Amino acid sequence: MSQVDRIRREARRLLEEGAVKYVVGYRRGPDGLTAAPFFAVKPEDAERLIWDPTCVHNLVRFVRDEKRRKGREKDPDSRPVAIVVKGCDSRAVNVLLQERFIDRGDVYLIGVSCERSGVADEKKVARRFKGRKVDGIEREGEDAFSVESEGKRTTVPAVELLAERCVECRASYPVVSDFLEGEKIERSPEKPYGSLEKIEKMSAAERRAFWEEQIGRCIRCYACRSVCPMCFCDECVVDTINFAVDAGTSAEEKADRIKWIERSSASSENFGYHYVRAIHLAGRCIDCGECQRVCPLDIPVRFLNKKLEKAAKELFGYDAGFDAEGDSLVASFRDDDPGDFIR
Repeated sequence: MSQVDRIRREARRLLEEGAVKYVVGYRRGPDGLTAAPFFAVKPEDAERLIWDPTCVHNLVRFVRDEKRRKGREKDPDSRPVAIVVKGCDSRAVNVLLQERFIDRGDVYLIGVSCERSGVADEKKVARRFKGRKVDGIEREGEDAFSVESEGKRTTVPAVELLAERCVECRASYPVVSDFLEGEKIERSPEKPYGSLEKIEKMSAAERRAFWEEQIGRCIRCYACRSVCPMCFCDECVVDTINFAVDAGTSAEEKADRIKWIERSSASSENFGYHYVRAIHLAGRCIDCGECQRVCPLDIPVRFLNKKLEKAAKELFGYDAGFDAEGDSLVASFRDDDPGDFIR
């Protein structure tokens, strides 16, 4: 029995027994190649579930949406939701548990191990095949992908197509799950922060120029915030539209409303938005890479979060999402914490 067959069997069982409200997994997207999020609500829906290297989405963001939905309902369905999680996705669940946003009984985790592989980067695939139509991507052995394009099947070393987060991944299997498909294979990347090397070699002036160019292109669509499972605040500090103004709002009340950052896409406001968001993700980001994947301008926002992840590891020995019972980075203090920055 294949991996996808076992995933389907577990999803069907859960739905037949009424043990979960629905199952969030992956189905084949409308382009016939990539995966898309899918809600299986009936047992027969389980047959549409897939698992292959195009299953890139972090589906934990739908747990966030379900929590909000329950909060609006007068008599919510108390059953958990089942969700398919990769290693990085499972760490996002742990952060939500750690922050008491959800309870463990709210989710049933169908864990899938990436083992020695990972998911493919759509942009890398497009560059590798130079505009040729790609019809399918499958894993081939431990370190390669088999890609079907225009009737021909090509074996490509996995490292050439893997998403950068997978190249640097330190959690190739779910660290928390109720059902696990695949082996628990430990993996230690040669360079867990290799993607930062180019930027870290720049001078301060060069880094400033780099980020001015990159962040200056931001159109403030907030796709990065919308896709992030860690952005669960009901009112975001940077989103001024949440401070409602109506016909009865006085001039004094308007003046008293705090506006940390304007919605304008001016460079100064963009810097404020991205820096505030990065700081709020310090010790919380699990490097699923979704923020950068959905950016319509291809801004490398992952680098900001990755740099803070590296700092948390090197300064405090902290890894986000590996221990749901432990203290969060910003809510804990140790006598041996570095304090050289304090004046």
